[in-house]
Amino acid sequence: MKKTILMIGGSHGIGSSLVDQLKDRHRLIVASRTHSTLPDSVRHIPFDAQNDDLDTGSLPESLDGFVYLPGSIDLKPFTMLDVETFEKDMLINFFGMVKVLGSVVERMSAGASLVLFSSVAAGTGMAYHTSISAAKGAIEGFARAFAAEYAPKLRINVIAPSLVDTPLAKRLLNNDRKREDMASRHPLKKIGSPEDIAHMAQFLLSDDSRWITGQVLAVDGGLSTLSGS
Repeated sequence: MKKTILMIGGSHGIGSSLVDQLKDRHRLIVASRTHSTLPDSVRHIPFDAQNDDLDTGSLPESLDGFVYLPGSIDLKPFTMLDVETFEKDMLINFFGMVKVLGSVVERMSAGASLVLFSSVAAGTGMAYHTSISAAKGAIEGFARAFAAEYAPKLRINVIAPSLVDTPLAKRLLNNDRKREDMASRHPLKKIGSPEDIAHMAQFLLSDDSRWITGQVLAVDGGLSTLSGS
């Protein structure tokens, strides 16, 4: 069945891969700052998750899927982080999502699926991740409570990736030594690709996942549960 899916973000990285996987079978609406990489079949709405209110008047009355993709990576020792950094990470990762979702939740059709993104760092203690772990942990707690409140009408699940080869992670993967080091930390000895994460998002948006809700699903090369030795 063709679904109408609203994606917040989608021009780069995981979002771009998800668009490629969904564009031929579903009606996609992408709200993002840029759109030059989007195919003509995808409707674009100019939107900045940190600063804008989503123009819901331009949306269809019924939505079958929702994906919130904006995120951040700001890895520093706690003593080098100020309160403004924590606030910024919470704004783009959590409060931005809450604001947008609040404006469209009444448009979600019965059986609709919502997909959010966390991080392996939210469930596995990692040095220099205090700010992003706090923001992503908020997403996980929110999703579980939301799933309970809206079942059985809506489903919501969270994907928790490890490091993925996207523009957002460019600084962490900008030479061969860094890439080899990051890959070696994972039991599967590779860095995640945008396609790896998009495949899970596609599954969660589909009816194949209709008995899954309130879950945090790790797509992390085994990092969160297996020894890398």
